[in-house]
Amino acid sequence: MAPGRREADRLARQTALSEYVMSEGSARIEDLPGRFGVSLMTIHRDLDTLATRGVLRKTRGEVTAISSSLYEAGTEYRSRLMPSEKQAVANQALTMIEPGQAIILDDSTTGVFLARRLREKCPLTVITNFRPVMDAVRDVPDLTLISLGGQYVSWCNGYMGSVTLRALDQLRADLFFMSAPALDEEMTFHQHHEAVLVKEASYRSAKRSVLFADHSKFSERALLAMIPTADFDTVILDENTPEEIVSRMTQAHVNVVLAPVNQPAAADLGA
Repeated sequence: MAPGRREADRLARQTALSEYVMSEGSARIEDLPGRFGVSLMTIHRDLDTLATRGVLRKTRGEVTAISSSLYEAGTEYRSRLMPSEKQAVANQALTMIEPGQAIILDDSTTGVFLARRLREKCPLTVITNFRPVMDAVRDVPDLTLISLGGQYVSWCNGYMGSVTLRALDQLRADLFFMSAPALDEEMTFHQHHEAVLVKEASYRSAKRSVLFADHSKFSERALLAMIPTADFDTVILDENTPEEIVSRMTQAHVNVVLAPVNQPAAADLGA
């Protein structure tokens, strides 16, 4: 078999494997070779790769999906969740950007949806620690990309640590767009201390801040509190967010904007 075909088969098998475990929540490793028609050694290699990329967690005799509770799901998994809602809040966020501004995008897949439409607002400066955002904007004309650098962290496919924080201390942006793996009406949360530090530093480096999130984040849990929702200048949620949640946030003087879902713009991210 040609090397290119082997690589394509390996990637297709890993995708199928990750989707199966995500749908089931967990699986016994010994059951997987028969399901996917490969050896146990090949399954272990695939699982090791997926674990390194933050998609699955491999333990003794079992593999589980990393999707909620106290662990942030890998970017590959997160990018498949709530795509219409993420597109909706990204479309709404785009209306807040003016040409010539400097914006910070965090390590959120919602930010990638926004990044792919930024050519409509150029010239711009984009500051980020998230590699998928960098990939989305690196070839956009009239867009200046500032990579924050730092220590590469595989679970988030981005950069964190002291170098990242020092870079943020030296920068000033017009807008910071932030998402969170979990939130309630009063607070945003994250599972990782390193991510909390970077998001808080980004918040301090921007003149204005926007929280954007799909409604599924209200059903998630995470360990560490970050920034209160009322501290953001604007909170963008998709229109499928439960009415009682929106009402409580509005009563707490949070500036909530609801984004209409399933109304893609002409220059949609699907390209």
